[in-house]
Order: sequence, then C-alpha cells, then structure tokens
Amino acid sequence: SGLVKLGIHCVTCQKVAIKIVNREKLSESVLMKVEREIAILKLIEHPHVLKLHEVYENKKYLYLVLEHVSGGELFDYLVKKGRLTPKEARKFFRQIISALDFCHSHSICHRDLKPENLLLDEKNNIRIADFGMASLQVGDSLLETSCGSPHYACPEVIRGEKYDGRKADAWSCGVILFALLVGALPFDDDNLRNLLEKVKLGVFHMPHFIPPDCQNLLRGMIEVDPAKRLTVRHWRDPTAGKNEPEPEQPVPRKVVVRTLASAEEIDPDVLESMNSLGCFRDKEKLTSDLLSADHNQEKMIYFLLLDRKERYPSHEDQNLPPRNEIADPPRKRVDSPMLSRHAKRRPERKSMEVLTVTEGGSPVPVRRAIDMATHGQSGVCVSVCLCPFTCRPAAVCFHRSRSISGASSGLSTSPLSSPRVTPLPSPRGSPLPTPKGTPAHTPKDSP
Repeated sequence: SGLVKLGIHCVTCQKVAIKIVNREKLSESVLMKVEREIAILKLIEHPHVLKLHEVYENKKYLYLVLEHVSGGELFDYLVKKGRLTPKEARKFFRQIISALDFCHSHSICHRDLKPENLLLDEKNNIRIADFGMASLQVGDSLLETSCGSPHYACPEVIRGEKYDGRKADAWSCGVILFALLVGALPFDDDNLRNLLEKVKLGVFHMPHFIPPDCQNLLRGMIEVDPAKRLTVRHWRDPTAGKNEPEPEQPVPRKVVVRTLASAEEIDPDVLESMNSLGCFRDKEKLTSDLLSADHNQEKMIYFLLLDRKERYPSHEDQNLPPRNEIADPPRKRVDSPMLSRHAKRRPERKSMEVLTVTEGGSPVPVRRAIDMATHGQSGVCVSVCLCPFTCRPAAVCFHRSRSISGASSGLSTSPLSSPRVTPLPSPRGSPLPTPKGTPAHTPKDSP
C-alpha cells in the first residue's frame, strides 16, 4: 500500500496529503487500478469530493498530491458521538448526495461508499474519498464486477448479477443514512454468510425515533428491487429551505464539445487517460467515436480531460539539474498516465473476493487499520517543494509530528476494498436493539 505524508508547499505554505506509491512493490493490476483512479479523479471537481491537485513521478515512485483534510473519517466521528441528530445527519447526507449526483452525471459510480471512505474537513464538511473501486458506466450499460463492503453492498451485487452502479450507490447511501440516524447498521451478523442473506432479504428494523421523512427515504433507498429503488438523481429533500445549510455547489465548467477534424488532432495523453478508465478498451472504436459529428459520451469525457490538462499544464523543465542532490527528483506529470511503464494490457479484476467466507460460514478474519494518530504515535511530516518556480533552492525539512488522520483514505492502492468492515456500534455499544412497538421494514415482495 502507499505511504501518505503531510506536504507543505515551500512558497504558499499550503498543506497537502502526498500519497507515495512504490511502483516496484505493486503488481501490474494494482498499478493499473491506481492509474484508473487518477483518471477518474481528474474528471471530478466538486467541493465534497477529495481533490487531486497533481501527480509527480520518477522511475520508482508516483507522488499523488491530494487535498489535505484534518477532520478524520466519518466512521470515527460516528463511533465517538453515537447516533447523530436528524439535523446533523441531513447535513452530511445532503453533501454526500450532492457530490454523488455530480459523479453520476459524469458517468462515474463510486461502488464503495461507506463512512470509512467519507472524510471530514476542519469545519466538518464531507469529502468523498477512495475511488479505487469506481467505474465509468456509459449509457445504459450494466456493471459486472462484484465489489464493495458486505455491510453496504446491495443485493444484486452480492448475488453476482449485472447491476446499475448508480442504484448500487443509492443503496449504500441509504445504509449510511441509517447509520447516521441510528448509530448502528441495518444489516449485521457475526457470520458473514448470514449477513449476506440478511442483505438479500432486505428486512431491517426501523426505529421509531427516525423522522417520518427519513423513514420514507430509507425505505426508498434500501429497496431490494433495483427497479423500485430511489436513485440519487430523483431524491428531493423535503426539508430544503428550512433554515438548514445547503451543500456547496461546484463552479460550473464551460467545456465546449466540438468536432475533431482528424485523428492527428486527438491528444495522445488524454487518449491514454481514457484508455486507463477501463471502459474504452477498443482504441479503434474510441477514435471513431471521437471523430464522429454526433455529441456522445466519449467526446464529453475526452473534452473534460482535455480541459483539465489545459487548465493545469505542466511547466516542468526537463533540463533542470537535480534538486537537493537527489539523483532522480520527481517531475510533474503532463497528464499522461504512462501506462506503458506498467503493462501492455489491462488485466481482469477479480470479482467477489471481498465477499468470501470460510467453510464454516465465518468471515475471513479482517482487522480495521489502526489509526496511528488516535494512539498518539509519532510520524514524520515532510515539507517538500515540488514547484519549479521557487526563487530559492527547493527545500526538504523533517520534523516530528502526528501522522495525518484520514489522508490515507484519499487514494487506495489495494486490489480489494478497504477491509475495515467493523460494524458501527450502537450508542449502548451493542448491536442495534429493536425498540418495542417498532415493526421491521419488510420489502413488499418478501414472503
């Protein structure tokens, strides 16, 4: 996995999280996944999505410069506070939905939404992170790879069926909203096989203290039948405009989709980024679609990536002498994923590994990663100047400090989703009890 360090710009003093990925220690398939995640993050610029500033690299390492947020994970926030007030839960949920709707409008499905992948800034605003399982879903196509975390995965994913990634994300959002309001998960069991059966049935207890509008929303999103499931785009907030803060909206990007005259006009760096997304494997068809006079999804994605490249150009001078006596200093990437350094072909992803069980029906033992900052261990923060325009030699300084919390969730390098599937405790520290007089929510088609 990658190492995350706190970076401080030598000129602006801006703090960033630098994800350092050792190419030599990772398999080709994992490196391809990192490149796909980088390409996806370039498509997303939203206030509630963790921002990828830029990418530096040398022969051995990738340096992913990410937005630094200091509030940690929403998971830890929930464990500390227990169930949230409806007002606070709605605030978080609105921000999640706003960012997710933006992703879906750009054909991006996250596929691993959970509180561990939702970070908080210093003002307790959401940042969706870890797009390692994300995928582009173009048009009416369906996704096939079963991935995600068992507690948050929808029934059709668990059954190994083809599925709509947007509706899978909607189910996960429903589970997250339940966790925010209740302080526990709607589906839980010590035995993983039993847990998966509970998810497939879709039967869960609806506590009486959940507001009626939230109960209706939960029933609509945690719906076994994907055809009846409420999607993010069709959700309407009944409390909008009632003295509650609205989520921050992204600045509109005016990207002109025009007709390309010839194949020579296609930017090769952007084309490589599109190939790394995984859904444009046929280069000849992709080139044909880009040269088409029609406005299609391929051209929209191409010009979005081209727009980002033009707005964040590389001014790296390849003739600069090594800085700080470093033999191979990192150079700013010119938006090309340089896939040829990793592999000639795109390997297939393994499916359903995250949902495996032992012969006895017990889950494969997994442990949630220990947060060093929580336990007071010291880490090393690095102040690295990556800008070639400094008026003085670039400096690297080391000082003892706490490890940054939450930054490691910014970009995943694991071939599976995070193993942190520890169920959220209820305020009493035990599985969620069924309040007296509270009926279980049972799907209409269930026996």
